Order: sequence, then C-alpha cells, then structure tokens
Amino acid sequence: AKTLINPDYTIAVMSGNFVQRGEPAILDKFARAKVAANMGVDIVFELPFVYCIQDASGFATGAIGILEKTNVVTDIVFGSESSNLEVLDKISTILYEQPKSFKKLLNKNLKKGLSFPNARKFALVEYLESSNYEHNVMDILEQSNDILGLEYLNALKLYDSKIIPHTIQRIKAGYNQKEFTGEISSATAIRNLIEKNEMSKVKQGVPSLSYEVLLREIEKGKAPIIFEDMRDMVLAKLRMMKKEELMQIDGVKEGLETRYSKFSKISSNLTELVNNVKTKRFTLTRVKRTLLKIFFDLKEKDMKLYNSHGPQYLRVLAFTKKGQELLGKMKDLSAYPIITTPSRYRKIYNRLNDKLLSSNKRYQSIPEIYLNQIEYDFLASNIYTLLYKNTNLSSYEPDKKEKVIIL
Repeated sequence: AKTLINPDYTIAVMSGNFVQRGEPAILDKFARAKVAANMGVDIVFELPFVYCIQDASGFATGAIGILEKTNVVTDIVFGSESSNLEVLDKISTILYEQPKSFKKLLNKNLKKGLSFPNARKFALVEYLESSNYEHNVMDILEQSNDILGLEYLNALKLYDSKIIPHTIQRIKAGYNQKEFTGEISSATAIRNLIEKNEMSKVKQGVPSLSYEVLLREIEKGKAPIIFEDMRDMVLAKLRMMKKEELMQIDGVKEGLETRYSKFSKISSNLTELVNNVKTKRFTLTRVKRTLLKIFFDLKEKDMKLYNSHGPQYLRVLAFTKKGQELLGKMKDLSAYPIITTPSRYRKIYNRLNDKLLSSNKRYQSIPEIYLNQIEYDFLASNIYTLLYKNTNLSSYEPDKKEKVIIL
C-alpha cells in the first residue's frame, strides 16, 4: 500500500476484540495494534465494536466513516481478488443507486429462499446481462475481498467522499483457504495452525514481530482466543432468552429466533449450534455474527441508528512519533472527538452535551450515540478478558487502564 501511494502518513482502521467473521479476535486489540505500529503504521484507529460484527455493508460504513471523519485521509487501499477497480465501481454504482429493474430481480431471488448474498449476486448478473455488459462479474461476486471492496466503494458514495480508492491484488491464498501455503497463506490457515500449536509453520507465515508478540501473548495466558471459548456464556444467554426478546435483535428474522431457541437447548458446543441454525438462506458467517449480536443485545433499531450516523469518535490504539504530528492536524480538522485516553470518555460526553462548548469546538457527534458506541467497545473488552486462559487477567477493565501505545 505504501509503495503504491507513497503517502506522507499511513493509517490503519482495525477491528477490536471481536471481528467480522463473527468470532473473538485470536489476539487482543492492544497486541495487534502494537504489531501494526511497529510494522510501519503511523496511527492505528479502532473500528467501533458495533460495526465490527456487521455484514460487509455495515463494516464498510464504519471503516470508511472513521477515515472520512479524520478530514485528512486522501487515499484508501484494500485487498481484492480481481483488482479491477473499474468493474468494481460499475457494480458498486448499481448496488448504491438500486435501479428499479435491479431491485425487482433481487426481490424475485429472495422469494426463492436464497441467502441475501446469493440473491444479490444472481440479480446483478441478470441485470448486467440485460444491459449487454460483457465482463464476467460472477467471479467478483463470489470473492470475499471483492465483496467487501464493493461495500467500501458504496460507503465512499454514501459519505460523498473525496477519498481515492486503490486495490492490491490478492495472490496465492484464497480468503477461506485452509491449506497452509508458506510465506503467503490465508489468515484462516494461520489461525488453524495457531489453534493446533503448530508454531514452526506459523513462524513461516507471519512477520517476525507478529510471531514474537503472539508467543508473548500465549505465554501470558492471553492467547489464542477461539470461538468455542465463548461456549458457556453464549449458550447460557440463549437458553435464558425468550423468542420475543430474540426477535428484537438485529438480523434475527424469518424464523431464526425459533432456530436459535430450539438448537441452543440441544447443542453441546457453538460449532454444533451454528451448523444446526444455518440454512440455505442464512450463511454460517451470518449466523455467527448474529449470535454475537444476540449475546451483546444489539437491537435492530439501534443498529439502524448507528449505520445512519456512522462512528461518533476516533479511538486511537497506537501511534508513532510521526503519527503524533498527524494527530495534531486531525484535532484541528476533525469535527469528531479523538480519544487517546478512554477513561475520560465521560468528560467528552459532557462536552458534547454542552451545546455552547460543542459548537465552539465544531463537534458534530450525537451525544447519546457516541456514549452507546464507546460503552459497547468497553463491554466487548471486558467480556473478552473472561476468555483469557490466565484467569488472573479477567478482573480488570483494559480499555480504561491500558494506555495508548506510543512508539
């Protein structure tokens, strides 16, 4: 990315302790932010939790929202299997503008019982064929990074952003590829090796600093964290909930409440549960993400609010000396609070509520949405500490006690 752009500064927007595949992160956000800063990123921002566990559209809304609200970002680079920005933008325009004939095709496919990604894929192919578009878009619509890339482009349109998109072609290993392929391997393959403790192979597949930090976190009893570590707390929560409560959660619709209620009582672990709940229409990843929304009580009405207004603050996890210069510029230019000391989050909330002061500071954050979003980040971190192998580390509030990483 840096070779492609030759930027003055480099920013990363990183998921926190729970990630978009619907699982806890294998390493906590502080360890991962430290690696990123050591590997050449000048500022690491945390993507608020409420966007981390959404589908590609919600995830991109949050990620692009963070970059847009810095008021300094000029370019964004994302991975792509096709690396064909022209075709991606053509498809993105259709998805964003939603022409009537396309919507009609989409609804027709949804009525067939297809999952939303598949219904959208077939609708797009049919729509483009009817307009004599020659490029074969099916490959793009079946590739994980291209699908997320489309949503980044949609989000840029949503924010009417001047940020310029660029792609880096994904090579050698596919997103979901389970086989280890050496130096360039999928994250899926590397995570599987970490779970199996095959560390000599892991060492081949990650930068040396990542490997050192990983070993250190394992030694401390803070890693690896895997999906099944949440088994007891998630199954207990589900077994206590009524169907009426489940139906209020974002993504629980069309009978999913019945499936979660039924199978939570007869499944002995989370893998068994999600495999029982998933259907032709509801993909495995969607079921896992929705499971996290249920656990954290993320209601549909609240998620709509978060997505319509975007992130309400810029949370810094790490920065370099060079990044400190950029943060100074951002503080002058951004209309959203930049948080380097989370324990002061209430003071920021009070300032947002002070109309006279907030107007002087040009803050555009909506106080209650700001408070909800950041308190979800804290909750996610507090729950994550319960998953540590070293239980002595489970009784502190990391977001309020861990200091921002400065290199």
